[in-house]
Amino acid sequence: MPLPALPLSTPSLLFPAISLLMLAYTNRFLALATIIRNLHAIWRESHDCLLEAQISNLRRRIHLIRNMQAAGVISLIACTLSMTFLFFDAQPGGQICFFISLIFMILSLSLTLNEVVISCRALDVQLSDMEPDRKAA
Repeated sequence: MPLPALPLSTPSLLFPAISLLMLAYTNRFLALATIIRNLHAIWRESHDCLLEAQISNLRRRIHLIRNMQAAGVISLIACTLSMTFLFFDAQPGGQICFFISLIFMILSLSLTLNEVVISCRALDVQLSDMEPDRKAA
């Protein structure tokens, strides 16, 4: 069964979403980079194991954000290619590129969810000493 025609306007709907996601990802990256730099400066003086563990967690999150950004960029490129194909009335190419764009958007959002979960766990560990009956997660 053939796929229905994909109008040029459909891939263009992803542009605002991808742009906002990229801005959010960049802000998260910059915030974490600042925290890592500050913690690293403190660690160089104290060599505190807790700081080392926190920096390791933040490094993992930075790598996730890099992958989130990469998936978002690939999604934007595929979306742009889709619009190019559709502009030149090449439906199969436009549909394939739009599908690829959606897959990479899903990947980017999945990585975002994973990063948020890791962030919440790290905060739970950080705050666990405030609750004497609760063990660190």
